[in-house]
Amino acid sequence: MALPKRKISRSKSRKRRTHYKIAKPGVSLCSNCGEYRPPHRACPSCGFYKGRILFKHAEESVEETA
Repeated sequence: MALPKRKISRSKSRKRRTHYKIAKPGVSLCSNCGEYRPPHRACPSCGFYKGRILFKHAEESVEETA
């Protein structure tokens, strides 16, 4: 079996791992309401996508009890 001749130093392995990072998620603006949404997805706040409404978002009704 193949074995490394020398121990790989911390700096060498850390330099190799500099590109292992999490990318930012892509966001775009909804053309209907202006909220941020994931690209190529219906807007979670208004349900608008590609010029039409796919679903209606249920309005939250808050009842106050005294």
